[in-house]
Formats: sequence, C-alpha cells, structure tokens
Amino acid sequence: MARRRIGIELDGRESATEMKIPKSLLVDPEKNTVYGAFAVAISIWAFSYSSVFGQIMILAYYAVWLPLILVDYRRLLRHVSSAWLPLAFAIYICLSVFWSDAPGITLRTAIQYCSHIACAYIAARTLSVRTLTIGSLIGIFLVLLYSLKVGAYSYDVLDGTYNFVGAFSSKNQIGFVASLGIYFCIVFLVFLRRGRISFFLTAPVVVLSAYLLFVAHSATSTASVPAVLALVALLAMTKKLSLRYRRVIFLVGAGGLVVITVVAFAGLLDFVLGAFGKDSTLTGRTYLWEQGWNAAQQAPILGVGYAAYWVQGFAEAERLWNEFYITTRAGFHFHNTYIEALVELGYVGATLISLIILRTLWGHISALVFRTWQAESVILAGVMMLLFIRSFVEIDTFNPYIMGSFLLYYSYFKLAKVPVARPRWTSVSDFEEAKAARG
Repeated sequence: MARRRIGIELDGRESATEMKIPKSLLVDPEKNTVYGAFAVAISIWAFSYSSVFGQIMILAYYAVWLPLILVDYRRLLRHVSSAWLPLAFAIYICLSVFWSDAPGITLRTAIQYCSHIACAYIAARTLSVRTLTIGSLIGIFLVLLYSLKVGAYSYDVLDGTYNFVGAFSSKNQIGFVASLGIYFCIVFLVFLRRGRISFFLTAPVVVLSAYLLFVAHSATSTASVPAVLALVALLAMTKKLSLRYRRVIFLVGAGGLVVITVVAFAGLLDFVLGAFGKDSTLTGRTYLWEQGWNAAQQAPILGVGYAAYWVQGFAEAERLWNEFYITTRAGFHFHNTYIEALVELGYVGATLISLIILRTLWGHISALVFRTWQAESVILAGVMMLLFIRSFVEIDTFNPYIMGSFLLYYSYFKLAKVPVARPRWTSVSDFEEAKAARG
C-alpha cells in the first residue's frame, strides 16, 4: 500500500510537471516564435480595430504582454536604465496633467500611453526581429482581409474623391498598414526567409497590401515605400564592404539626401503631389500646420496638456472640426507629429519625442555603418525611416494603441543589448566540471 501510494504520488508529480509550460516558450527570443507571433498579430488587430470591436481588443492587447512580467521579471528588469529617454518622456506626459486644460482626459490618455510603452518594452526584451516580422505579416494580412470584406469607401470633401477605407476611418490609416505589409514581406524574403516556401506564404500578403494601397490613394504611404526600400537596399549592400567604405557610402548617401530635399522644395514636390492629385497645400494640411503653430504660441514651453487640445466643447477644436468637415468631432489632429507635440506638450515635449525618433533612427543606421553588420538593424532602420518620413504629415508615434508608436519604442529598446547571464563558479572544481560537461 505504501509503495502504491508513493507510486501514485510520483505519477501525479510527473503529470503536473509534464503539463507545465516552459518559460522559454513565452519569453526566450530564440524559442517563443509561436507565442510571440500570436501576440504581435493580436496587437496589430487591436491597434487597427479597437474602435470597431471596443475595449475588449485593448484588454486582449494587454493580456498578451503584461503577464510576461510575472513569467520572468528578471529578464525584463535587467538594464532597464537604458530606457531613460522614453521613461523621461512618459513621466513628462504624466506631469502635464497639472497644467492641462482638460486634466481628466490628460490623465487617462497619459496612463494609456505609458502602459503602451511598457508593452513595447516587454516585446523588445522577449521577441526577436524575425518573430516581430512574422507576427506583423499575420496580423496585417488578417486586418487587410477584414477591411476588404467590409469594403467601405469614404468621400473626401477637400479633394472631392472617393477612397477605399475598409474597416478604418481614414485612407491614411489603411495606407499605413498596407505599406507596412509590403515592407515586411520584402525584408522577410530578403533577410529572414528559411526555404522557398516563404515565397508562397508571403505572396498573398504582398498582393493584398499592394492592391489596397493602390485603391486607398494614400499619397504619403505610397510615396514613402520606395524611399524606405531604397534605404534598405543601400544598407544591405554595405554588408560586403569594410567599415571604411561603409562610412564613405553613408557620407555620400547623406549628401544625396540633402540634395533631394533641396530639389523637392525647389519644385519637384509639386510634381510628385500632382501625380497623386494633390497640390502644394497637401489638401489643407499647410493651413492646419499654420493653425497649430499659432495655437502652440499660447503655451510654448509646456503646452496645453497631453491630449488636451482636441476636446469637444473647446472653441478652437470645434472651429477646426467645422472647417475640415469632421462631423464626428474626434480622431483629428494637426497631421504633423512635431506640431502636435508643440501644441500639447510645448517645446519640452516636442524636443523629447524628436530625440526619441532621431536617436532610434541614428542608432540602427550607425550600428551598420560603424559596427558589425546585422540584418535586424537593417530592418529596424527601415521601419524608423518610414516612421520618420510620415512624422511630418501624420502622428503615428504620438498616441497610444497605434502600430507606429509600438514599432518606435520596440525599435528604441532593441538598441540596448542585454547581455546573457553567465554561470558563476564558486571553485576551480566547479569550473572544471562545467568545462568537462561542455566537452
């Protein structure tokens, strides 16, 4: 009886052990591809359609990231000081509640943005770039497929055209998702694929993304993709070069960028915009920027408070909503990250968000130019260039629960290389035993 009872207890312990999920399947970047891709896909769906399906999607977004803190808090808290710049920005956003014109809205949105940064931090500590790419492709394909099923079009009062928006509220939103779909497909096939089957798996994503980008008529998204792919191609070619020649190409490329910028302002910009049916006012955006600059002068240092300008009942917000035919009186902005930051957070906040964007972009490019070449840095440099280009006409990185801000902070936190913990030996014999075990 005693032996049988012991046998039953041991069997029970073995069963319990077998049912236990190893932590590595959740937090180890080398082993958690399945869970990581699932978490990223859920996140992209939440970023895209939380306004459609409600708060349950935001709760699902938190559910796939925040519990990982309990799984392995040491991995996540190791070298957290490297996140000092986003942390300073998050603290400043929270402090803006004390001078905000709408403190209740500022407090709620600040908490959302800070928790959003925390989720991106967890993702950067637990996911490889390959897993992020795979999850993004899955999530983007499902998001675009659902939008194709909805098939909604929106009439643009300002330029008098009908544009495909799918299940989104704006052609620029679906254009951004589609441009990311094209980008991640190309970099996955070039840098991350394993076998020819990858071509067949990514083909539906790139075809659907290209088609919806075309019917959405989003000039910003369409024009930014070739520029980003050109940068990625240039960075990819540097793999075969020594560090000396990489620096030469970087200097030449930087000079070419300056020339292109000057030529664009000299007249090429009007030609490119005309190809998309736009004019030099960017469909009223230059007027909107002027209004934002004037609004920023009312509180130039600290701003009016995070998310405290576009508030229903506020005179200036109501006036601009009326002028731009925004009947919903929500989801509108100045179409420029830096002007939006100036208005809401003043020069202090605009400087902080600018430093985060530039630090991340430069960090990944400089890693390729001055250090060891890595495909992950090429991919994230391309992501940052896309966000940088769009930052002048959109606010993809300034709000919570947006794919752009998630990618920004993921890319920033990926700059910090967390060293792998090494075992400590208490004696020479322990070292010899470990050496013998490794063969």
